[in-house]
Amino acid sequence: MTSNSTTTKGISRRSVLASAAVLAAARAALPGGAWAAAGDAPEVKGAVFGFIALTDSSPLIIAKEKGFFARHGMPDVQVLKQASWGTTRDNLELGSAGGGIDGAHILTPMPYQMSSGRITKNNAKVPMNILARLNTNGQCISVSNAYKELKLTTEAKAFGPALAKGRAAGKEIKVAMTFPGGTHDMWIRYWLAANGIDPDKDVSTIVVPPPQMVANMKVGTMEAFCVGEPWNDQLAHQGIGFSALTTGELWANHPEKSLAMRADWVEKNPKAAKAVTMAVMEAAQWCEANIEEMCKIVSGREWFKVPVEDIVARASGFINYGDGRLVEKSPHVMKFWKDFASYPFQSHELWFLTENQRWGYQPMDLDAKALINQVNREDIWRAAAKDLGVPAAQIPASTSRGIEKFFDGKTFDPANPAAYLKSLAIKRVAV
Repeated sequence: MTSNSTTTKGISRRSVLASAAVLAAARAALPGGAWAAAGDAPEVKGAVFGFIALTDSSPLIIAKEKGFFARHGMPDVQVLKQASWGTTRDNLELGSAGGGIDGAHILTPMPYQMSSGRITKNNAKVPMNILARLNTNGQCISVSNAYKELKLTTEAKAFGPALAKGRAAGKEIKVAMTFPGGTHDMWIRYWLAANGIDPDKDVSTIVVPPPQMVANMKVGTMEAFCVGEPWNDQLAHQGIGFSALTTGELWANHPEKSLAMRADWVEKNPKAAKAVTMAVMEAAQWCEANIEEMCKIVSGREWFKVPVEDIVARASGFINYGDGRLVEKSPHVMKFWKDFASYPFQSHELWFLTENQRWGYQPMDLDAKALINQVNREDIWRAAAKDLGVPAAQIPASTSRGIEKFFDGKTFDPANPAAYLKSLAIKRVAV
């Protein structure tokens, strides 16, 4: 920790990879053979992807900007901005043949929700495949300045009584996330519930697209929100609110966004699907080693259209929470490649499905294993890794990362998700 006298503006001027040690570590993450040939030529030269203006979309954007798609035989790939996660879903339902998109930077639970018909028109099943994870860590739960004196962090037991006081005075208490059942919804629900606040009874949970979070907080629409960057840092920059915690503090190295495509596209174009995966994997490696340049690119007018200062600090591990806390080298920085960040662990998919069951987004009789086998294409990731020459040490030996531990002491054992669910005091379902 350092004094809060260090300004965010000062942080943004730092050269975040000037340290030889940091640069060496980033370069060490690059597999020998990062410029390997793509193998068999893909069946098509292009595909249409969607993205939301969040830092974790960077590998998809960089794959386009730095020519990785073209390098792997896909020069005609398009990467198009989406207005919201609902729009992303709608365009995936259409597919590019119907004027929509073939794949997307996406909240990890959404391909499961679409494949099981939980969020689609008329509950029609739209089979999806997850090809890779785009990042781990990097989201935040931010709170209005009205609660700054409570000193909220992962520990937020004082938040509930404060919210109850507002309700007693006739105020509707709202907290925002980006899509029902999505990652941000799961993080803020977990945090609230762990601190004794029922997210279905004690607050109104609303949906707000990521780029609109700050504006809504500014006019007093909500008390708290969960979203990715750069919107939390922008909130702090503007003095409207503060970050209570980064989601990595809630669950270290947690999975976040994924690269997903329509399953029918993958089935029709398996070589192209592998080529797309290889391009995004290489882009993830590049992002890890070139944080400053990555931030400059994605902040641009054609992508996020925000000041680079709103992205580069937190992407580099410099976190000004906006409440007096300042961390210069956070261990919870967003990762794109290091520590298996790109690999789509099936055990992580199971956690998301279990949490979706907890809050009623998926039925309790869901055959989670069968659905994961349908959606998760870690086999494509492994084939792509082989063709790229990724060292064995950078390829997980198992589809499970094992037992996971959360900030409140709860553990999730992929071998026994029912025990985890039973251990949780606040949930919508009876177990």
